[in-house]
Amino acid sequence: MRLIRRFLAVAFAASLVTVAAAQEGKLNIATVDMQELFKQYYRTNEAQKQINVERARIQKDNNERLSRIRELEENLGNLRKQLEDPSVNETKKQTLFKEWQMQQQEGIALDRERREFLQRRNQALNEKMVQRMKGILEEIRKLVEEQAKVDNYDYVFDKSGLSTSQVPFLLYTKDATDITAGLLKDLNKDAPAESLEPVEGAEEKPTE
Repeated sequence: MRLIRRFLAVAFAASLVTVAAAQEGKLNIATVDMQELFKQYYRTNEAQKQINVERARIQKDNNERLSRIRELEENLGNLRKQLEDPSVNETKKQTLFKEWQMQQQEGIALDRERREFLQRRNQALNEKMVQRMKGILEEIRKLVEEQAKVDNYDYVFDKSGLSTSQVPFLLYTKDATDITAGLLKDLNKDAPAESLEPVEGAEEKPTE
């Protein structure tokens, strides 16, 4: 979940929906918790499940590559023991040394290829995830704006927004209406039951 949290920290900074110019007299102000809407929206949950599936697939591919590399390392260890065995003649040792060199180079190449594979696949998945999360956030923002227009709010402030020093932008608002709960109900009204189930497991990069 670390990448999503970093994305949210940027996306929700200084969030503010301005619906209409302030009219004379008392302003009609509402607040909303955008982070709560984002985290509890069933489409965010579905996206996280898909990300976890793709992360697991990358990890499986990585493990298969690691298995071959470890097999080579074991072979190299056996060859080294034979090279250090004083009972093995020089001709045999020359043959063993050439085999050791070949397998060592193969192992280096395979590990380099594995690391490049991880970097490439993780970068592609991260970019895909960020674009999808941006789309979900924009969908939520539009719903907030539509609701604000219906209820004739002048401003809707995101109470989860933080400054660069991690201090909430919205410290106090008099007589503001929190519209988070109603919006969350609207967002999840058509959600399949399985999409509301919490996502298990952390979203982390495969082991390098």
